[in-house]
Amino acid sequence: MAGKLLLEHINVPGIRTFEVYRAKGGYRAVDKAFKTMAPDEIMEEVKKSGLRGRGGAGFPTGMKWSFLDRSKPEKPRYLVCNADESEPGTFKDRYLMEFIPHVLIEGLILSSFALGSNNTYIYIRGEYKWIIDILETAIGEAKAKGYLGKNILGTGFDCEIHVQTGAGAYICGEETALLESLEGKRGNPRIKPPFPAFFGLYGCPTVVNNVETLAAVVPIINLGGDEYAKIGVGKSTGTKLISACGHINKPGVYEIDLGLPVDEFLNSDEYCGGIRTGHRFKAIIPGGSSVPIIPGDLFLKTLEGNGRLMTYESLSEGGFVSGSMLGSGGFIVMDETTCIVRNLWSLARFYHHESCGQCSPCREGTGWLEKILHRLEHGHGHMHDIDLLVEIAKKIEGNTICPLGDAAAWPVASAIRHFREEFEYHAKFPNNVSGRFAHVADYKKELNAIAL
Repeated sequence: MAGKLLLEHINVPGIRTFEVYRAKGGYRAVDKAFKTMAPDEIMEEVKKSGLRGRGGAGFPTGMKWSFLDRSKPEKPRYLVCNADESEPGTFKDRYLMEFIPHVLIEGLILSSFALGSNNTYIYIRGEYKWIIDILETAIGEAKAKGYLGKNILGTGFDCEIHVQTGAGAYICGEETALLESLEGKRGNPRIKPPFPAFFGLYGCPTVVNNVETLAAVVPIINLGGDEYAKIGVGKSTGTKLISACGHINKPGVYEIDLGLPVDEFLNSDEYCGGIRTGHRFKAIIPGGSSVPIIPGDLFLKTLEGNGRLMTYESLSEGGFVSGSMLGSGGFIVMDETTCIVRNLWSLARFYHHESCGQCSPCREGTGWLEKILHRLEHGHGHMHDIDLLVEIAKKIEGNTICPLGDAAAWPVASAIRHFREEFEYHAKFPNNVSGRFAHVADYKKELNAIAL
C-alpha cells in the first residue's frame, strides 16, 4: 500500500488554510518545479507516471497534454478544470475541494506552468455554490503568498485562476459543452474535430482535466513520475478516489491504490465494511450511473473465475457481457431490497431530463426509455416492452455527438441482460410490482411457482 497521496492530511484541523497546508508539505511541488524543472520536464514526469484521467474516460493525461497545439505562439493557451461533478453516485471531487482545496490549486499552478496557461479556469457545478467561497479564499491566499499572479517565484511566469459556476446542467460535464458554457453560450457539445487541444476556449488551444486528475499532479512532482507509476497495476497507476454509497456499512470517499482487490474494498473494515448487516449483495454500479450495472457475483469474479481488481482493465474485463467500467469511481452498491426496474427508471428520468436535445437519438430515445420504464414500474407494461427497451438503447448508443446517449443506453442494456426476470415479472404480474420480490432469485422462484 502506498498510503494516501491526496487525502493524507484531510482531517488535519485548519488544512483548508494556506498556513496549515504549507506546514504539511503543501506547495513543495511548486517550489521544486519552478526552481529546478522546465515546463516540458513537468509534462514528461506526468507521462512517466501513467496518470489517467480521473473523470471517467481514463485517457492518459500526459498524452492529452502533448496534443496541445503549440504552433501558434500568438494564441493564448488555456487550462480548464472540470469541476462540474454531476454524475449520480460521484462526489469525490466535492470532498477534495471542500476539505483540502489547496491541493487542487497547487495542481493547477503546476499544470498551468507545464502547459503555458496564463489564465486558468475552474468550472464548478452550479449546485456546489458553497465551495466557490472556499476556492476563492484558497486562490486569494496562494496569490498573497506569491504563488499566483505576476512573475511567480521570480520565474517570469504569470498565472491567474478564475472560478466560474455552471447553472446545474449535467451536460456541461462534457468538455466541449463546458467550454461553450464558459464562453457564455448554451452548453451544447461541439462536433469533434476540431478538438479542444487545437480549437478550445475562445478558439484557442485548451486542455480540460478533472479535479482529481489535476490534484494528482502534486504527488507526481513530489515523488517523480517513475515512483508514482510503481503504485497500482499495469496501466492503472497511482491512487484513485472512490465515492462509495448505497447499501454498505461505511459509505464515504476512499483513496485506494489502483489494483486493490474489489472484495477487499467492498468487505474490509478499512473501506466499505461490507453489505449492510442482514442483507445480501445483489448488484453494483461501480463507476457512476453511466456505466453498466452488474450482479454482485460477476463484480467479485469474472466469468473465468478470476478475482476482480479495482483497475480500469479488470472492471471492464469481459466487456459489457460480464463487466462494467471504473469510470469516475462512483461506487453504488445495491442489496436484495433494490428493485432493478425502479432503479433504472430513476436513472432514465435523469438522463431524459439532462439531455441537451441536440441529437435526435438522445432527445427522443431518452424520452422513450423513461416512458416505457415508467409504465413497467407502474403496472402498465407488456412483455414486448423489454425487447423494445433493448432496441431503443441500441439505436441511441454510438449515434450521438457526446457520450450522454451512451450513458443512458448502457445501464438499460446491462440491466435487462442480467436481470431480465425482474422486467418479465413487472410485465406479467402488474399488480404485484411493489418490490416484494426484489432479489432476482426470488423473482425466478415466484415465476416458476406460478408457471407450475
